[in-house]
Amino acid sequence: MVRTDRNQSSVTRFILLGFSDYPHLQAALFLVFLVVYTITLVGNLGIILVVRINPKLQTPMYFFLRHLSFLDICYSTVFTPKLLETLVMEDRSISFKACMVQFYFVCAFVITEMFMLAVMAYDRFVAVCNPLLYTVAMSRKLCALLVAGTYTWGGLCSLTITYSLLTLTYCGPNIINHFSCEYSAVLSLSCSDPSFSQIVCFVISTFNETTSLLIILTSYVFIVVTIVKMPSTGGLRKAFSTCASHLTAITIFHGIILLLYCVPNSKSSWLFIKVATVFFTVMIPMLNPLIYSLRNKDVKDTVRNVINSKLLSQSMQSRHRH
Repeated sequence: MVRTDRNQSSVTRFILLGFSDYPHLQAALFLVFLVVYTITLVGNLGIILVVRINPKLQTPMYFFLRHLSFLDICYSTVFTPKLLETLVMEDRSISFKACMVQFYFVCAFVITEMFMLAVMAYDRFVAVCNPLLYTVAMSRKLCALLVAGTYTWGGLCSLTITYSLLTLTYCGPNIINHFSCEYSAVLSLSCSDPSFSQIVCFVISTFNETTSLLIILTSYVFIVVTIVKMPSTGGLRKAFSTCASHLTAITIFHGIILLLYCVPNSKSSWLFIKVATVFFTVMIPMLNPLIYSLRNKDVKDTVRNVINSKLLSQSMQSRHRH
């Protein structure tokens, strides 16, 4: 007979089904996700380096953007390698401990990014609504405290949800109908009452989503009011251009979260949940550097200057050789 103590779990390994229902697509999916992951790493590392080397980009906005890129690298790295492994390896298993560790870090990075986007909205609010006081209001100390606060809050929330999963008993089956240790997929394998974990997850998720969206919406209501009052169209265009990239990133990020919230947790919706999770964890980290760099003149100029200086140094070296 299987024991059902609070911390007793007879399952030591989980098997990730991933996209095994579509064997003919495995190779193509592997190549697509590998290319996307490579672009994600190169793009986000590029943003971090560009912000570091350009003195013009030593502002609060780019300080937060650097951390956003770091978070994108982190949570896509927690997810994507395991996803790639499930597409090419016959052994799709993951240990119980590794599963919980993966869940903890993904959850922590996603919550942190949620509030990092809210902090960036507040930063844009101060920049547009109080431009003369911007450097004073958004001091280095305040920026560091805001970033530290988002990481701490993300870690604490994730720790609480992960603990609620660890209190459950898992006595089989051990097959996760997902490519990662996603919350609802893991919860469905529990053979003890999951109500405590569900309440914890619901309260934390609802609070975080509502709070972060309220900060973002309030900030942008004030931004829109200020922009509308601006007398010159030049000032309006410049003010809007600083917010357009951020609004695009927010819309994609929160749009997919709200979409996943609305999907019923049934067998018929598992494929949709998998696809939406892939987009959220694999595609968004790739899109963010593209969104911010393509719409940003300073970033594009820095990249152009770096490429031109590299080409110039190479041509000078080749001349010296001849």
